[in-house]
Amino acid sequence: MKFNQICQFYILTLYEVKLYYLCMQSKINVNMKKLRRITTFVIIIQSYFLRLIVLHAQDLSNSAWHIQAKNINPSNYYGITVANGMIGIVSSPNPLQVKDVVLNGAFDTYGRGRVSNILKTFDFANMDLDIEGRRLGRADISNYAQTLDMKNAALTTTFDYQDKASIKHTVLALRHLPHTALIDVEITAKKDIEFTAHSVMSAPDMLRDVKNFYHRIDRPHALIPLLTSVAKSPTGKHIVAASNSFIFEEHRGEEPQLIHEEWDFNMHRLKFSKKLKAGEKYSFAIVGSSIATEHVADPHNEAERMTIFAALEKKERLLKRHREAWEKLWQSDIEIEGDLESQRAVRSMLYHLYSFVREGTAYSMSPMGLSGLGYNGHVFWDTELWMYPPLLLLQPEMAKSTLEYRFERLGQAKLNAKNRGYQGAMFPWESDDEGQEATPVWALTGPFQHHITGCVGYAFWKYYQVSKDKTWLRERGYPMLKEIADFWASRAEKGSDGKYHIINVVAADEWAENVDDNSFTNGIAIEVLKYASQAATDLGISPNPKWNEVANGLVVLKFPDGTTKEHATYKGEMIKQGDANLLSYPLKVITDEATIKKDLAYYEAKMAPDGPAMSHAILGVLHARLGNAEKAYELFVRSYKPNEVPPFGVLAETAGGTNPYFATGAGGTLQVILNGIAGLDITPNGIVQLKTKLPSKWKSLTIKGVGLEKKTYVVK
Repeated sequence: MKFNQICQFYILTLYEVKLYYLCMQSKINVNMKKLRRITTFVIIIQSYFLRLIVLHAQDLSNSAWHIQAKNINPSNYYGITVANGMIGIVSSPNPLQVKDVVLNGAFDTYGRGRVSNILKTFDFANMDLDIEGRRLGRADISNYAQTLDMKNAALTTTFDYQDKASIKHTVLALRHLPHTALIDVEITAKKDIEFTAHSVMSAPDMLRDVKNFYHRIDRPHALIPLLTSVAKSPTGKHIVAASNSFIFEEHRGEEPQLIHEEWDFNMHRLKFSKKLKAGEKYSFAIVGSSIATEHVADPHNEAERMTIFAALEKKERLLKRHREAWEKLWQSDIEIEGDLESQRAVRSMLYHLYSFVREGTAYSMSPMGLSGLGYNGHVFWDTELWMYPPLLLLQPEMAKSTLEYRFERLGQAKLNAKNRGYQGAMFPWESDDEGQEATPVWALTGPFQHHITGCVGYAFWKYYQVSKDKTWLRERGYPMLKEIADFWASRAEKGSDGKYHIINVVAADEWAENVDDNSFTNGIAIEVLKYASQAATDLGISPNPKWNEVANGLVVLKFPDGTTKEHATYKGEMIKQGDANLLSYPLKVITDEATIKKDLAYYEAKMAPDGPAMSHAILGVLHARLGNAEKAYELFVRSYKPNEVPPFGVLAETAGGTNPYFATGAGGTLQVILNGIAGLDITPNGIVQLKTKLPSKWKSLTIKGVGLEKKTYVVK
């Protein structure tokens, strides 16, 4: 009998007992023998019922909100991230440790390619634990398991130390406090023990001139010990600081005695000891904050102020506000009925996108989000074409923050265009905190992958179509679209055929280098030139007539049978990723069904099996919109499942890859659901729903909290 059936049977039995007693009170004849038998049953089962609930709660394999990792192999481990759009904390296979702490927005030049790289900050979330004088390590523990609670954005690790103690360790990047994390620890003694808990503050290798500080703020009602470190980034561009503090549950004056130890310049620690009787449980927490001169002028003092604030808020209040913030985010959700595996996978993708960006900032997302230093933390087309569309539908204020990132770097984009002989604004293929071209010089994508500028314009126009905010269009949208349109008008060349051509680019299919008239590059240029003209008209401004001239004159090359040709010299070779199909979705350069089908049939066979996941996603959207629900579902699965790596199923860039978390791929897969199977489409009339079919494996698909009006869309 399943757990829920047992619950139902137990509840019905209680109702039957209550009914018998009500009958007795009303002097209605009852079967006393049966009543005694039922009452005895209730008393017997009640002693086991709470234990059954506890055991069931520990088994989360049927939960769509939890990802469990058991039987963890440290040599084949790819961590899960808890993040709040500002700090990202990546899990470790080692007890009480984290792998990385990444700080959004802070870059300096070091490492790969002589270009800027996002910074790790101090490892302020690490701990050591000694029990009976022995430092716990992987070899000393058993029953090691980690569980990500996506609903509350909390990663909990549990394990046993021999037959002496059980430990529960939970890490959260607090959603309401962008620079602060909470580590919650619970130790349950199985025998009489003495333990020593260490809060460890260590510096990553790239930080230099590290200085460590320790002091106590002692007040009648509170003791706040502050473990703080400050350092310079590799070139000295930034000062980076972190601070943490213990939070104890004891009253003032009853806290454990604290001992500070400084081992070397790159690490110091704060520890306390405690004796527990068998069966006794002890809880404490650590709050830590990190910030840099990217964010404030005085990071040393501000890191300590933020930690003091969190410490005085206390654990329960911090948890309450954190959970409330995530509850608000999850008002925008995707619910799949009838397929638990797909539901959990889709929710994991949403969780990561929600974790990697926050509203009200001017920060964007790199392909790996805040899960590490992949791609140097730079911003590519991955944001505007892949991760941004799901956010625009479900979290438009978050999407708006990524646009503000581009707008604040418009001046640099204009300089970039000027230095290459063009008008308007030319955005870099890899953008850093300054908005300069940060692609390593050996990669031709930096000088030639110009379609990124069109992707930025596309994202700006789509936000206006969703929001209808003319004030934003006047102050942000049109100034951006105007500069981008001016770029394309100067970038296109009029040929002897009287048509416009874009010469010498790297295609969206990056294996096609230095080609002419790439289908996606020309297609995105056509679209944004038209967007700029429409934006001007909506604001009562006369558009530049050159924009429409170039848009109407740009070529989209075809094979003799009408199939879209990827570029001028394309001869049917394998391609790295989708290109020509992007003209049908997300662009609307190609709208007739016959050509869409022809392009699908041709290029699906040309996709490299080891290419990035997004290609399958685009094909999935198109098949869904053509009514091919089963094929769309197949491509949905192919867009993520082969890329999952152990033990949490986080996504690598390619099947068999090792560089998670690939948020770009997650954005593509979510578009299969949102824009494909659910049929959501952004049009001049805002968000509309196209008629689509549901895969046979699913009973229903519900998209909650869509757009600024938070609408619900259902497919059955």
